[in-house]
Amino acid sequence: MRRVFFSILGLLAGYAAGAALGGVLVSLFSGNVHDKDLEIVMTSAFVTGPVGALMGLLAGLFVQRGSKGDERKKQGEPR
Repeated sequence: MRRVFFSILGLLAGYAAGAALGGVLVSLFSGNVHDKDLEIVMTSAFVTGPVGALMGLLAGLFVQRGSKGDERKKQGEPR
């Protein structure tokens, strides 16, 4: 259950971070002046948000696994 919790948390946090970063990057580097707001929304929602969600999912899975290894080290158990 803990693995599922960290996975979902990583997905949500990663999507939010990716969408925010995408919005900032597009607003800084895009030369589009006609539909810049639409470009920011579409890029954030469909490109950088999902990429961030995937990275957040992987981070959530590895953070959860890392905590088990730390508990074993504290208890003196072999891997």
